[in-house]
Amino acid sequence: MRSTGFGVIDCQGQSRVYVASGCIKSGEGSLPERLRRLLDGISEVCRRYEPQQTAVELVFVNVNPQSTLLLGQARGAAISALVLKDLPVAEYTALQVKQAVVGNGHAAKEQVSHMVQRLLNLGGEPQGDAADALAVALTHANHATGALVNAGMKSRRGRWVSVS
Repeated sequence: MRSTGFGVIDCQGQSRVYVASGCIKSGEGSLPERLRRLLDGISEVCRRYEPQQTAVELVFVNVNPQSTLLLGQARGAAISALVLKDLPVAEYTALQVKQAVVGNGHAAKEQVSHMVQRLLNLGGEPQGDAADALAVALTHANHATGALVNAGMKSRRGRWVSVS
């Protein structure tokens, strides 16, 4: 994994407002060096945008065990960066994300990106990894706002971040 997307949205009631998105590049080098760049990048996103909620996509089992292992290690670094900032971390499967954003758990990646653009009123479609992260953020916002309100919790400023 050489790139990890992030997406930040503000949530106030039913309103979802785009704040930022992008990709954290882990680049070349040894696995520990790349994981450190990922951890540092996510920490910087948290410092800059001060989220109160976070969400990540659950790893899917790939046909290539080595790829699955590397993805799991990158996911572990991402979750570590978030919990070191004392942030709650929600997890969603790709099926849940597609269902929440498109209404079809088997939607194509292009459909998800297009719906993210429409739901957040973006001028253009976000790049792949960032679009995925924004879709995870929208999924969490839609699931969590009801759950958090029902639990008596409130979000300061409604800032949420996700990593995909």
